[in-house]
Amino acid sequence: MSDQPVAVFDSGLGGLSVVRHLRQRLPGETIVYFGDTARVPYGSKSRRTVATFALEAARFLLQFDPKLLVAACNTASALALDILRNELPIPVIGVVEPGAQAAVRLAQGRPIAVLGTEATVGSGAYVSAIAALAPGQRVVQRACPLFVPLVEEGRGPQDPIVRLAAQEYLVPLRQESVAVAILGCTHYPLLTEVIAEFLGPEVAIIDSGRETSLAVERHLQAAAALSGRSVAGRLRCYVSDNPARFQRIGSRFLAEPIEEVELVEPERYIGVSPCPS
Repeated sequence: MSDQPVAVFDSGLGGLSVVRHLRQRLPGETIVYFGDTARVPYGSKSRRTVATFALEAARFLLQFDPKLLVAACNTASALALDILRNELPIPVIGVVEPGAQAAVRLAQGRPIAVLGTEATVGSGAYVSAIAALAPGQRVVQRACPLFVPLVEEGRGPQDPIVRLAAQEYLVPLRQESVAVAILGCTHYPLLTEVIAEFLGPEVAIIDSGRETSLAVERHLQAAAALSGRSVAGRLRCYVSDNPARFQRIGSRFLAEPIEEVELVEPERYIGVSPCPS
């Protein structure tokens, strides 16, 4: 057993939807979270920039002596996971591989849709992960860039603008006979209701955050590193900008109040670990 924390980072708020599943699945674990709210979004940035930001976030979290790091950002998982695994002294779990595994299992050879940011879709990370598991599997990708700002504005599934965006992005996928859709962005679970409506009842929805929490549980069990606590673990949140906004909006992602949020000054994380050439 290990009472070391699980470290989680994201470009901003979205990774809290992963933390929500971790706290439901592994209530005894202490979690330390870093949201890079000063530099969000990662989804429109270059691979090198995303890798640099991801390494800086990870290096900041290493000071808490975590037993595991979760790259809760789909863009960072897509563009920087190999670099994180090569550069860090602890295991790293991303959100792409667990989501791909669940999708392949449910699809049984039928088409899979990937919904994500422009960077995640452009990286082809989900396509590669699915192909490694099921060569020849048909995958249809769809970038849904408006979903993130709409969620962060507090707009929900019944908001007219959300529904208009969902119609624009998702209705064309009905012609693809999709069986499974992966929510390839941690903001998208807050729009599951409207996404499922416009894709149709026959499409199974994969929440990568839930699948990632299962992957974390399996890893900690195999390593005999689950927490031995019988009480609920602590959640500590650190952000690079606007902690009040993070606390207010982040509670929606977490589905519970956020008690502790600390602002991290730039000198504590920027330039700590430049991306390798």
